[in-house]
Amino acid sequence: MANRFVSPKKLLQTSLRPLNSAAPSSITPVSPLNLDKKPTTPFSNSIINLDDTKSLFSSHSTTKLIRSAINLHAAAVEPAVDLGTWVMNSKLMETGLLRGVIRHTFFEHFCAGENPAEACRKVREIWDSGLRGMLNYALEHAGDNESCDRNLDGFLRTVEAAKSLPPSSVSCVVVKITAICPIGLLKRVSDLLRWEYKNESFQLPWTLDTLPIFSDSSPFYHTPRKPDPLTPEEEQNLYLGHQRLQNLCEKCLEANVPIVIDAEDTSVQPSIDYFTYSAAIRYNKDDNPIVYGTIQSYLKDSKERLHLASSAADKMGVPMGFKLVRGAYMSSERKLASSLGVESPIHNTIDQTHANFNDCAFFMLDKAANGSGSVVLATHNFESGTKAAAKARELGIEKEKQKLQFAQLYGMADALSFGLRNAGFQVSKYMPFGPVELVMPYLLRRAEENKGLLSASTLDRQLLRKELKRRLKAAIV
Repeated sequence: MANRFVSPKKLLQTSLRPLNSAAPSSITPVSPLNLDKKPTTPFSNSIINLDDTKSLFSSHSTTKLIRSAINLHAAAVEPAVDLGTWVMNSKLMETGLLRGVIRHTFFEHFCAGENPAEACRKVREIWDSGLRGMLNYALEHAGDNESCDRNLDGFLRTVEAAKSLPPSSVSCVVVKITAICPIGLLKRVSDLLRWEYKNESFQLPWTLDTLPIFSDSSPFYHTPRKPDPLTPEEEQNLYLGHQRLQNLCEKCLEANVPIVIDAEDTSVQPSIDYFTYSAAIRYNKDDNPIVYGTIQSYLKDSKERLHLASSAADKMGVPMGFKLVRGAYMSSERKLASSLGVESPIHNTIDQTHANFNDCAFFMLDKAANGSGSVVLATHNFESGTKAAAKARELGIEKEKQKLQFAQLYGMADALSFGLRNAGFQVSKYMPFGPVELVMPYLLRRAEENKGLLSASTLDRQLLRKELKRRLKAAIV
């Protein structure tokens, strides 16, 4: 049976304390992955110096800078993104020519290769430039146990490949639970977990020990009526899902490589947190989190859930690690809420999301400084990165402590990554890889969710242009 905890309201009353909420941001509103326009704060006055592009891009060849500039400029044109999305969804992708075009443009820019060997070569490249890799075999939404078993084999081979790389060059492997447990079952489990939370007399006989998954402000509209109990076959499939995650955790423990469980949309997130927290209770020992969860700060209930889970983990003596992101399912979440006539679970403004991310980041930095937590701050937002870096330095969280790392997507926000590296912090790149046809859902979601985001992201393109002009002048002189 699942552990029972005091009510969320009581936990919040005892564990929450006022945080330094961020002032309303001056950043132009963008999608939650946070590529922003040029910040108003002068770079030279910041802990992260973006003025010196020669130092920032010293590890990039001119050819790579030109290709990056072309890809980011193309991705910033919404009609081009719409056309590319249509092409990737169409039968045209079956033609070798178009598949090759996608392979050598957007795929190569945003993905680390088609197999573990190619991904490891990319990890070595960024390691030589002072960055680490978060290896993500980018599969999701398996439909049956056969697919889940095949995906698990790919994840296990990823961990094995990481063992061949220089120590510390891989900060973690990243897994989506929807790749190792059928998504239909995860939706059923999420419905049952919601119903149990809202109805104390409703008891689920198959639950493992876990941490709090919901707060009173969590969205429950996915489950308007009492769900049917799991069938014996579904319970067996759930057990198989747990076994796959345990096999992966054992492999990561053996390799001393943490595993980060990615967040997904709210229809399945309760079951993902359930898997994550039950594994963390089993494997996170001695102030060394092997299993990390993910908190999406664009969700209105995210700060409450972070505090509840952290407080419960502390009481159980479980060291907990979290990856903090803004979120990547904004369009689909809002469409679903609108279709049901309910309030969106997403913050109403980007400033609210920024402020919530900063609050959650400060909370986790305080815990890391006190030795009771680890955090990956995954942000493309210059202001958030600057505030977190300043707070970490104030708290004395040194690079060697491995309690803090920043992260950005591979192919995006390189200036921020190198700026944080130059300031002395651990920085990782989120590096998805896999066969083009299997990784297509990742690319499609990036394209769809990031249309407004990429067009608003002038910072990287601006700094790339500045460095290319500097190199051209130097070549002429």
